[in-house]
Amino acid sequence: MTDKIEVGQIINGKVTGIQPYGAFVALNDEVQGLVHISEVTHGFVKDLNEHLSVGDEVKVKVLNIDEEKNKVSLSIRATEEAPKKQAPKPQAKQPVRTEDNTAGFNTLKEKLEEWIEQSEFKN
Repeated sequence: MTDKIEVGQIINGKVTGIQPYGAFVALNDEVQGLVHISEVTHGFVKDLNEHLSVGDEVKVKVLNIDEEKNKVSLSIRATEEAPKKQAPKPQAKQPVRTEDNTAGFNTLKEKLEEWIEQSEFKN
């Protein structure tokens, strides 16, 4: 079945069919493999039709060959460089409580005393 095709090889193929779980890619006249939906691109893929169409020429990497089941597992994602992770955005610092600033962290004991004073003042 796959005399010329080896695991790890990068080959150009043509998308022959799209299913909810993946895309079928013809590697030559005799061999067709499957690119699972998780191997289409880096990141989440909800709908393959947003990324591929029947007839598209794609570069794929051979991940696995199962001679007994006559299946070839492929990846488009493995042929692309992973996107660089963006640095996390710095978070705004919380205000610190000072004598004139009531924002920030207060212990329950401090707040309880304040609430008691406020309730006595209102009565």
